[in-house]
Amino acid sequence: MTKWVYSFGGSRTEGHAGLKPLLGGKGANLAEMASLGLPVPPGLTITTEVCTWFYNNDKTYPSDLKKQVDAAVSRLEKQTGARFGDKKNPLLLSVRSGARVSMPGMMDTVLNLGLNDEVVKGLAEKSGDERFAWDSYRRFIQMYGGVVLGIAHHDFEDILEEQKKDDGVTLDTDVSAEGWRAVVARYKTLVKSETGKPFPADPQEQLWGAIGAVFGSWMTPRAVAYRQIHDIPGDWGTAVNVQCMVFGNMGEGCATGVAFTRDPSTGENYFYGEYLINAQGEDVVAGIRTPQPLSIRGREKEGGGLPSMEEAMPELFRELDKLRHKLERHYRDVQDIEFTVQSGKLYMLQTRTGKRTTAAALKIAVDMVSEKLISREEALLRLQPASLDQLLHPTLDPMAHRHVVAKGLPASPGAASGRAVFSADEAEELAKKGTGVILCRRETSPEDIHGMHAAAGILTSRGGMTSHAAVVARGMGRPCVSGAGALYIDHEKKIMRAGDTEIRAGDVITIDGASGEVILGAVPTIRPQLSGDFSTVMSWADDVRRMDVRANAETVADATTARNFGAAGIGLCRTEHMFFDPARIQSVREMIFAVTPDIRRRALDKLLPAQRGDFLKIFEIMRGLPVTIRLLDPPLHEFLPHEDADIRAFASAAGLAQTDVRRRLADLHEMNPMLGHRGCRLGVTYPEIYEMQVQAMLEAALALGSGVIPEIMIPLIATKQEFTLMKSLVDRVAEEVFKTAGRRIEYSVGTMIELPRAALVAREIAEEAEFFSFGTNDLTQTTMGLSRDDASRFLPYYINKGIFEKDPFVTLDTEGVGQLILMAIERGRETRPDIKTGICGEHGGDPDSIAFCEKAGLDYVSCSPFRVPIARLAAAQAAIREAQNSVKKKRAAA
Repeated sequence: MTKWVYSFGGSRTEGHAGLKPLLGGKGANLAEMASLGLPVPPGLTITTEVCTWFYNNDKTYPSDLKKQVDAAVSRLEKQTGARFGDKKNPLLLSVRSGARVSMPGMMDTVLNLGLNDEVVKGLAEKSGDERFAWDSYRRFIQMYGGVVLGIAHHDFEDILEEQKKDDGVTLDTDVSAEGWRAVVARYKTLVKSETGKPFPADPQEQLWGAIGAVFGSWMTPRAVAYRQIHDIPGDWGTAVNVQCMVFGNMGEGCATGVAFTRDPSTGENYFYGEYLINAQGEDVVAGIRTPQPLSIRGREKEGGGLPSMEEAMPELFRELDKLRHKLERHYRDVQDIEFTVQSGKLYMLQTRTGKRTTAAALKIAVDMVSEKLISREEALLRLQPASLDQLLHPTLDPMAHRHVVAKGLPASPGAASGRAVFSADEAEELAKKGTGVILCRRETSPEDIHGMHAAAGILTSRGGMTSHAAVVARGMGRPCVSGAGALYIDHEKKIMRAGDTEIRAGDVITIDGASGEVILGAVPTIRPQLSGDFSTVMSWADDVRRMDVRANAETVADATTARNFGAAGIGLCRTEHMFFDPARIQSVREMIFAVTPDIRRRALDKLLPAQRGDFLKIFEIMRGLPVTIRLLDPPLHEFLPHEDADIRAFASAAGLAQTDVRRRLADLHEMNPMLGHRGCRLGVTYPEIYEMQVQAMLEAALALGSGVIPEIMIPLIATKQEFTLMKSLVDRVAEEVFKTAGRRIEYSVGTMIELPRAALVAREIAEEAEFFSFGTNDLTQTTMGLSRDDASRFLPYYINKGIFEKDPFVTLDTEGVGQLILMAIERGRETRPDIKTGICGEHGGDPDSIAFCEKAGLDYVSCSPFRVPIARLAAAQAAIREAQNSVKKKRAAA
């Protein structure tokens, strides 16, 4: 018989932290905490295998699941002395999701399950607090009504706001027992009106309704969007955790909170978090009430006036602080903790690896190595390479004027300016058009995930440092200001007010996630200084990685950035970008329109000094490092004028008739230019172009003297004969330059492998070529028959239907394109064992693609300058994992 249910807590704990794929992260960690002797309310976990069954069998359950759940609930009754559904001594339950990796707020939760009109009276009598009992009942109806019955959250909130208005109170905690009784009656009327049925009173019906809703939430649009953003497989499924309720809303001696064992924004080692007295867990993260800081240090940092838990509940805080240290030492990583205090007793409801900003992750990694909690290799493997991009986020220029209209909590670092928008859909729509936006909400919810991802920054008027907005923004690397209470945000009218200042949809605002300031208009930004922790981690990465990391760069700015970020040279310098300079484009066009080689050379002679100057600057910046320069690649028509005004201007400047210009444009038109007259084909038909470029780069190299390492790359080679012809051109021009200069320098000539045929005949090409650089952008296009410019129209469908696991232009297709790369490397090395191999497409900055490059034995990857740090870390991780796999294989063989 398959075991579908695992118990935890009390006298029986069946799982442990190593069972996350089966029990989900929450269930596995609850079992682990129970085994460590921490105060965990007992419960049961329904495995992720049931979720798989649920979706594979028309949303039904295994036949023996109910029997196993009933047996586990019976054990809970024996442990607690209470009975599920009993009117006098009721056992109430929480039902929560739990995927194997944390998905904060993406799936559903139901608390206080088991209440009905009779049980609520028993709860009131048992607790001696009628107000608490009816508060719990209204919370249950509201959560169950939204999660299970699909009733809009705002419908319940409207009723609650009306009741508070009738009672003359502003806070939920001021509502009386009578007030909550009235709210419950109105909630039940709403349920009957919306569903046509009364609110379910049978606790068993409630339990299975909640279990089904949690499994159903795995495939909600918000959960699917979150998985796509964070690259989480859809077939993992979620577990369901059913746990005995403990109550933080039974009075002033009760509380609930969320904590991190270190500051998730900065990495500073102090107890970070928030709590609320007389509240339940959703109150903290939902932003309904502004929470209080956990520690004195946190209160001092935030500048708040409310007392911390350390001050208000000192004994309980000390107990919680001891558990903080115990959990961090046990898991050897920062923990995100949820807890509840019921009548002076502390309970632990969750621990999981804490999400953190990249700056915090670097500090935590360096500190934990220093504290001897983890090794350098473990520290490197814990970091997400792509998240290093967060470190490059701009900060506001301290000298710039700021018209501050409000201030909230600095929930996620960085700064952003953009047009104010008031809905997630609008944020996504405008972002697709290239408009930077700031998503402004009273509080965010999981349904806003797509807009949060699209926005440049997030602003909320409610919520704290552990609210949904704050946690998700930090995970995404978006700047966020939360809890800006001075702001009144009206979603329907699309306006936001701060005192006398009114901000409408489309108005530009700036948020500063470091200070919490909300600023009218755009504020200039500056690039941040990278921390010492960044340098430390990069030095560790450089010590263990095998591959070099180069940059794709052809401007002074890009080359400088690349060198500053630790690039080991330039892997792709695209010379065509230099031709588009406005000061040169006229000469380029005259060269294209030339009807004889002599006329063409005269036009190229005008370009030679500028091209030589370009190479001189890049060689100077990269002195001592290799620079791979690709000769002209794109079709000539890309350089030509197409608008009438441009055609007239060019014809006039060149002294040509407009009719002749238009005739030449028609002659150069191609039906499929990406497979047309481009790459080495230009060198074959117009050798004067390549001759000028080779002369320019070698003269520049000679002018600088020592420390210049030019690598000349011939693009779009399909045959050995093409390469031989082009290499002879390079060598001939080189000899002419050296003869004129009276001295020589070393240079190498290689090719870009971007056609399948070139990979197939790599053995022959390697007889002449000294290096292969895989141009994976075009190699993906030509192998898969996909246009990079057009495929975006249908690729999302392929990914959603599982035809492609990922976009092949983002992450290398290892089964197809990757096999051609492996073949080319193998065949090339058969002919030339020391041939240098690298990759210079966009995949050179993608961590998954870099892992393949390590396995393939490439010598280097090349990527955009700002992705160099990402590639350095990813290359180190790939080297560590390959070494670990090698050890495992040796042990298995032994």
